[in-house]
Amino acid sequence: MQPYWDLTFDAGGDPDPHQRDALLSGARGLTDLVVFSHGWNNDLSTANALYDRFYAPFPGLVAAAPKARFGYVGVHWPSMRFSDEPIPDFPHAAALAAPAAGGPALAAPAVGGTPSAAPAAGGSALDARTRADLAAVFPGSEDVVARIADLLAQQPEEPERLAEFAGLVRRLTGVAPQAAVASVLAEDMASAAAGIEPQLLAGDPAAMCDVLADALAQVGCPVAPAQGETILGGLGGRVWDGAKELLRQATYYAMKRRAGTVGEQGLGPLLGGLAAAAPGVRVHLVGHSFGARLVSFALRGLPPGVRVASVTLLQGAFSHYTFSGPLPFDAKGGALHGMQQRVTGPVVACHSSHDQALSVFYPLASRIAGEDESLLGFGDRWGAMGHDGFQSLDGTPVLTLAAALAGPFPGGGCVSVDASAVVCAGGPPSGAHSDICHEELARLVLRATKV
Repeated sequence: MQPYWDLTFDAGGDPDPHQRDALLSGARGLTDLVVFSHGWNNDLSTANALYDRFYAPFPGLVAAAPKARFGYVGVHWPSMRFSDEPIPDFPHAAALAAPAAGGPALAAPAVGGTPSAAPAAGGSALDARTRADLAAVFPGSEDVVARIADLLAQQPEEPERLAEFAGLVRRLTGVAPQAAVASVLAEDMASAAAGIEPQLLAGDPAAMCDVLADALAQVGCPVAPAQGETILGGLGGRVWDGAKELLRQATYYAMKRRAGTVGEQGLGPLLGGLAAAAPGVRVHLVGHSFGARLVSFALRGLPPGVRVASVTLLQGAFSHYTFSGPLPFDAKGGALHGMQQRVTGPVVACHSSHDQALSVFYPLASRIAGEDESLLGFGDRWGAMGHDGFQSLDGTPVLTLAAALAGPFPGGGCVSVDASAVVCAGGPPSGAHSDICHEELARLVLRATKV
């Protein structure tokens, strides 16, 4: 697809100036510009492969509208995907040839060509690729990552070592252990209720890791078997399997926070510059996972008077109440309440029942202390956009994908589309979370554009 531009932001939202200027000058003469942001991701090549595959159907689909002149943007921002999370139909990224100093040795390649670290019991050790990626997305953290990897590989039985591990995870991800964490986990709401502290990093580490191990087993991941009470209160391999998941979830909350920053402080203002440089271009935002959060928060960063033409959110990894008004548990409502008014067309949320990352782990990791519901139940209060679409928005249409593609499509406002029919492939722990490269979803984006 052409013309195409890469658009790279750093963790604070500053764009690459050369790429920004190339886009601002090159977009003149277009009628429509699709801006797509990846979610959790490891490297430039993986993101580019995603953009190539997702955008592939567009030239043929827009050919039916000869007066439309489309351009395409791939947003790049520093995010993190663990190497044990496959993307359906994508070749596995090659692991690094050798582990970092002091790290676990690499084993033979597994099926599909993915080398793995020689695992401790339950497979909780970090492979070399994941260690390198953690150090890259959290600059200056090499020593912390090395110690985290050592603990996961050694699986010490002393509870104080697990407490050390939880402290290192907080240090790595920049997540404070108490009240500050509540604002991180509740940041898609306009405010957090006073006194709420999430258990993810503030509660007892052994209890949380045991719960996370249960969740891993629920979605089909191999975990060490439960062995009852360990001798003298020591830890078992099952707890350390949960500890690796604790690292994953804390890392993703750091990425979630970063996505909002890049959207509001980076992409939003840049789109204001684009509106000034190429005022006739209609901008259509598309985001996957945390990239859906990024493009949504870009709406809050738009300069006064600037609007975009449509927004499509694919398996959005943020609260399904983000665009909602006042709620029983939060009088101020969602952080983006009313931001849909900065979109001239529809804001579409695609969701799938096959997305295990959002149906199991997102609400589990978001759960707060003191709630009565089961830890492993899906919490309505902490549910994700990509699991069940917009919630508590009166008048929001709820469509199947087939109906959205075949029948009348809303011209504005928020729309929930159940894409379970095509977003359905993928193994544990994330399920179908990354199964988004389908022509049907490209057609849905174009339905939202009204071309």
